[in-house]
Order: sequence, then structure tokens, then C-alpha cells
Amino acid sequence: MPTPILMPALSPTMEKGKLAKWLKHEGDTVRSGDVVAEIETDKATMEVEAVDEGRLGRIIVPEGTDDVAVNTPIAMILADGEDASAIAASTPQPVAAKAAEARPAETKPAEAKPAEARPAEAKPQATAPAPKPAASPAAEAGAEAGDGRIFASPLARRMAKEAGIDIRLLKGSGPNGRIIKVDIEKAGPQTRAEAPAGARAPVIAPAMSDEQVMKLFEPGSFEIVPHDGMRRIIGTRLLQAKQTIPHFYLTIDCALDTLLEARATLNDHAGKDKDGNPLWKLSVNDFLIKALGLALKRVPDANVTWTENALLKHSKADVGVAVAIEGGLFTPVIRNADQKSLSEISQEMKELAAKARKRRLAPHEYQGGTTALSNLGMFGIRNFDAVINPPHATILAVGVGEKRPVVVDDRIEIRTMMTVTLSCDHRAVDGALGARFLDAFKAFVEQPVLMVA
Repeated sequence: MPTPILMPALSPTMEKGKLAKWLKHEGDTVRSGDVVAEIETDKATMEVEAVDEGRLGRIIVPEGTDDVAVNTPIAMILADGEDASAIAASTPQPVAAKAAEARPAETKPAEAKPAEARPAEAKPQATAPAPKPAASPAAEAGAEAGDGRIFASPLARRMAKEAGIDIRLLKGSGPNGRIIKVDIEKAGPQTRAEAPAGARAPVIAPAMSDEQVMKLFEPGSFEIVPHDGMRRIIGTRLLQAKQTIPHFYLTIDCALDTLLEARATLNDHAGKDKDGNPLWKLSVNDFLIKALGLALKRVPDANVTWTENALLKHSKADVGVAVAIEGGLFTPVIRNADQKSLSEISQEMKELAAKARKRRLAPHEYQGGTTALSNLGMFGIRNFDAVINPPHATILAVGVGEKRPVVVDDRIEIRTMMTVTLSCDHRAVDGALGARFLDAFKAFVEQPVLMVA
């Protein structure tokens, strides 16, 4: 029987991806481990490997197709002795080539059943169905089946749950009245799910629609550049961060003179490869990553993640580092930053940054981490407040190192100073705890010899 190749889930949160390119053609021999296609997500371009041997009998999803749902069959492999006629009975309906016709999560209700059956998106259990609200125009016009089910895409259900929206009060604009993402985004305050008195979350005013924004500008005076997957995810996650994480900020100045001297000494004494090139060239950022990892270990109460029922107190110091790329940014993670040498951090960071710029990071290379570092000093920025990247509890914003007059023992001296600002999730890290964490970081920066103690 033909074996399907499924759209892989490249991360726990991935729901859809783009089938960017086929590397095999129909009729080609396929061996286990062969790379058959490239998949694009919001974060990276990944390769899809075959797990079975045979012949690529049929490509179901053409290359260039957007929004292909996870676990959707994208091709069929024929075993030895099988011919193409065996595919007809086992192949699902092909996905249309055009992106507008290829949105698995927003197609007809009947086509959406496989996605809705996945465990992560299972429909609410019907042991105690919630009573329907009083009849309203929106509820009466909603996409409700005869058995009381509400037709909505998995993405729309998740967005509604996060926003506290009762989807029973919405009118779907998708095929056959299906509730889709845009319906959640346009939902008004009257659609909020009822909560006990005094426990309702504040209602957030809906954003201006595209049409409302464009009407503010002269027609023809702007170019419309559609959001790609990365920019959409950045927008969603940072909006979520500012709406759900109570940020507060702590700022401190660090003297860099001793660190700069140590950096110069270590770089001067770097070993050479066979071509006479230095084996490493440490940056200031490498020292800061190490210092942040050590600070997490020195102040373990700050090495935490907030969940609704508990704090996750981490035993490892994994530091994310923001890397700017064209059209967005990545935050690859240096694992066990406290335990690695500066040269190891430097080499690993160079490799991760290069992969990030090519959008070739694997999910395990950018997911997780317990804090993050964002450095805009190379752009001359003196200080700024960074937005926490969920589920982190902190992020450190680093400014430029510059000569400043400072008072030392009642004398004015010129020192190289750097301003850093720690953004904290007040649910997990209180003010005094954040101050101790920042003080520990400063101690390692100003006395870099402690990094090797």
C-alpha cells in the first residue's frame, strides 16, 4: 500500500508551513533518509527526509503552496512492485496550487475534520456542555451544525481562547460560515466570554482595520508589502507579551575597562590554525552572554518561568541572544552558558548567527532558554527597554560602551561605561530579586576574572 509523506511539525507550536521546494520528482527513487523537500516556517527553512524506501509516486502538494497544515499528506511513496494505480484509492484530495485556495485550516468544514481531530486541537469534551447564550443576531447567524458544533478553524479557536472570546457569539466569514482568524481579530467587546463578577479581564480596544488605516493616507502614496510568516509571528508574540506580561524595568551602568583589557589580552594570545589565523576572536557580547549565564546561577530565584499554576525553576542557564536578520529577528539559545568557555561561546554564537541569517536554525536551536540578551550597542544606542520574549521572565537590553565622566573616590575620571536595562516579568521576578540579578551580572562584567574562577 502506498505510504504518505506527511507535513512535519518542526516545533510544538507549528500549525502550518509552506512547502517551498521539491528536491525529488515523481518517479524518482527514494531511500530512507533522502531529503525530498524543503519546508518554510516563520522561523526557518527545514529539510524533509523520507522515512520509507520506494519510488515517489505522486506529489500531492505543489511547491510554493502556503499554509499547509501539519500532518497533511504532501506526497505518496510507492513500494517495490506497486504502480500508480494503487495511489488513487489511498490519496486524499490534492491541495490546490494557489495560496488562496490552499488554506487547510480555513477550507470547508468537511475538509477540516482531520486537523480538528488532532489531540492538541481536540474539541471541548461534551460531558457538561455550556448552555447557549440568549439568542442574539450574531449567535443566530453563526456557523453552527445541527448537533450544536461550531465550525471554526483550529487557529481561530486558539486565538478566541487566549482572548477570552466566546466563538458562539461570532458570525463566521469563511466558507459556509466557518469562523476564521479574521473574525477573531475583528471581534468586539460584546463577544467576550462571561466571567464571574470582579474577575473579568479588561477589554482591549480592537485595532484599526486595514481599510481604516489606509484611508488616512493619500492613495498611491504608499506600497503594500504583505506580512510574511516571521513578521506575523513577531507581531503576535510581542503583542501577547505586552498585553499579558506585567513588565517593569531596572537600569544600571557597568564599567567596561577591565573587560576590554581582558578581551584584548585573550585575543592577542589566541592559538593559530594551520593557516596562521587566530582560533578565536572574542567579542564583548561573548563576555556578556557568559556573565548573564553566571548571574542566573548566582541568583537561581531569577532563573524561572511563569506558568498559571507554578513557577518553573530551572537548573540550567540557557541564554537566548537576539540576532537581527532581514525582515525580523531570531533568538538562538546558548545552552549552559555558565559552563562554557568564552571561546566556546564565541564559536557557537558565530555558527548560530550564520544559520539564523540563512533561516536554517533548527527548532531546538532557538526554542527554550530562560532569559535573553538584546544588544544594540553596535548601532550607537545608549539605552532601551526590550520586550520580554515569552516564556522568558527577563531580557537584558545592552547599550553602547562609551567614554563618560564618572566620580571615583570623589574624583572625576573618564571610564568606558555601558548602560543595561533588565526587563522583568513582575509575576515571576520581583523588584528586589531583579536588582540582585542585575547586580550579579554587573559584578561579572566589571571583574571578568570571576568568569573563570
